[in-house]
Amino acid sequence: MQIRLVLLIIFISLKAVAQDTFRFQKEVLAIQKKYDTLWDNSKETIVFTGSSSIRTWKNLQELFPDYQIVNSGFGGSQTIDLLSYTNELILQYNPKKVFIYEGDNDLNDRKKPREIISVTKEIITKIKSTIPDIRIVIISAKPSLARWHLKGKYKRLNRKFKNLCKEEENLDYAHIWDIMLNGKKLKRDIFIEDGLHMNSKGYQLWYQIISNYVQ
Repeated sequence: MQIRLVLLIIFISLKAVAQDTFRFQKEVLAIQKKYDTLWDNSKETIVFTGSSSIRTWKNLQELFPDYQIVNSGFGGSQTIDLLSYTNELILQYNPKKVFIYEGDNDLNDRKKPREIISVTKEIITKIKSTIPDIRIVIISAKPSLARWHLKGKYKRLNRKFKNLCKEEENLDYAHIWDIMLNGKKLKRDIFIEDGLHMNSKGYQLWYQIISNYVQ
C-alpha cells in the first residue's frame, strides 16, 4: 500500500511538471518560427535566453551589430523550463556563446537557491555535452521593486552563481546587481509600472556590464 502511494505521488509530481512546462510550448514554437527566417547558420551566433528580463530586451541585435544575436527568452520561465527547452532555445543555433538569465521566477516561486543551482548545473552539462568549447555567461538575479522583500535570497543565489562560475572552465558570471543600486537603495526610475521589469534606463545599466562579456 505504501509503495503504491509513493508511486502515485511521484506520478502526480512528474505529470504536474510536464503540464507546467507544456504551457511554454506555443511561445517556444513562436521563437523557433521567428528565427527560421532570421538565423543564418553560416554566421557565428550568440544566444541570450531565460525569463522575461531577456525576452523584453528588444534591441539586443542593435546593441551588438557585429554579432548574430538570437533572443530566445520566454517570459515567466524558471530554470527547470530552460532545462526542458535547452535544445530548442540554445543548442539548435550552435552558438559560440550563451547568456542565461534564470532564477528570478524560481525564487518568487519559493524555490531554494540550492535547487536552482542544481538545475543550472544540469543545463550547463547538457550544453557542454553538445558544444564542448562554448562560453556560458550566467547573469546574476536582478533586484526589483516588486521582489525587494526577497533580496536576502537573491543575494544568496548570486553568491552561489558566482561560486559555480569559479568551479568550471568557460563559465563566466555577469553581476548586474550592484549597478542597479544607489548605495544600498534600489534605483526606482529603471523599472516600468509593475516594478519588476525594466525600462530602457535599466537595460542601459545591463549593457554596461553585459557588453564586457560579449566582446
